Amino acid sequence: MIRVSGEAVPFIITSLVGKELTPRSAQFAGFQNASGQPIDQGLAIYFPAPHSFTGEHVLELHAHGSPVVLDMLLQRLFDLGVRAARPGEFSERAFLNDKIDLAQAEAIADLIECTTESAARSAQRSLQGEFSRQINQLVESLIQLRLYIEASIDFVDEDIDFLTAAHIDAQLDGLLRRLETIRASARQGQLLRDGITLVITGRPNAGKSSLLNTLTGRDSAIVTHIAGTTRDTLREFIQIDGLPLHVIDTAGLRDHCEDVVEQEGMRRARMEIAQADHVLLLIDDTEPGDRESLLSDIPGHLPVTRIRNKIDLSGHPAGLEKTETGTVIYLSLKSGEGTELLIQHLKECVGYAEGSEGIFMARRRHLDAIDQALMAIHNAAAQLKSGALELLAEELRLAQSALSEITGEFTSDDLLGRIFAGFCIGK
Repeated sequence: MIRVSGEAVPFIITSLVGKELTPRSAQFAGFQNASGQPIDQGLAIYFPAPHSFTGEHVLELHAHGSPVVLDMLLQRLFDLGVRAARPGEFSERAFLNDKIDLAQAEAIADLIECTTESAARSAQRSLQGEFSRQINQLVESLIQLRLYIEASIDFVDEDIDFLTAAHIDAQLDGLLRRLETIRASARQGQLLRDGITLVITGRPNAGKSSLLNTLTGRDSAIVTHIAGTTRDTLREFIQIDGLPLHVIDTAGLRDHCEDVVEQEGMRRARMEIAQADHVLLLIDDTEPGDRESLLSDIPGHLPVTRIRNKIDLSGHPAGLEKTETGTVIYLSLKSGEGTELLIQHLKECVGYAEGSEGIFMARRRHLDAIDQALMAIHNAAAQLKSGALELLAEELRLAQSALSEITGEFTSDDLLGRIFAGFCIGK
């Protein structure tokens, strides 16, 4: 199928098909070259502007799949003045012609790239405009509040029924609650889209490779009783109830090592740990002494789950404990006892909820914009308490601007270029 968009589509139809096409109706037609000789036969559908995806005249040609025929048909279109579309150009034109907003345009790419059923449903919900509708409602509420506040600043001596400070505070509190709810859904959508990166670390022979195999459900890594089997990093992509996880198994960490290859493995392990979203620290529960000294190798800001493995040998019951330094899970990767506790913990620790009803697809930039709006509204509440109405109005303007970036109402050309450059050809 070949899709053409632009003001020259009526001329192309006349030149290529040789007859007028009934709008929005699939018609059998012959496609001819400049001499009137047939190239192919197939279906042609004409969507007159503005009633098309891009908002421009659009022609769809459904031809046979022969590479030679396709090349001849494309060459004919090029001779008629058509050029190849840039990645995402159809979606970009739809955005520029106000057929979709920026969040919906991004949802198109997300729908194509999604790897789980839950992600596909969430992307479809964004494409249908659910995310944009909620953002636009918030923006409208901000605009209405700004109108009253700025009027009270500009017409302080006029007999106008202005909002009281208590009323403004209640509205700000309502905006914060609504924005927090949207952020929670957006966070779920971002998890469905991007997943998280889990790095497995620990001392040699603690069970790291066994944990990777347990999570993936297959023998991805070699497991032996010999310490130091894993010398390099192993990467696997898995799903847990629709949650994408990028799991990385690393070389075991030792205090001292003379082996050059193993030293390089440990260097790479520490590099992966620094870039992780969450760290799983494997500890052999049968080993005496302090086996948690490796925590010093993990950056303090990273969430860490300590997994005490081999309880089938140590005799410790399976279980999960919350401590001042984080979560500890007792399990046996050999017998499988306690592994369900780990699976449930992984979903909970990233704030993932099963099911995607009400969740829409979101990107990191959406969460950043929502966080900026939240900060601005918190600042607005502080300015209200100090009585600085001018600063309160400015914080509300900043919140509105941040949210409007999500739908593309206020968006730089550089950002648009980066977003649409990531699309596939023909979308």
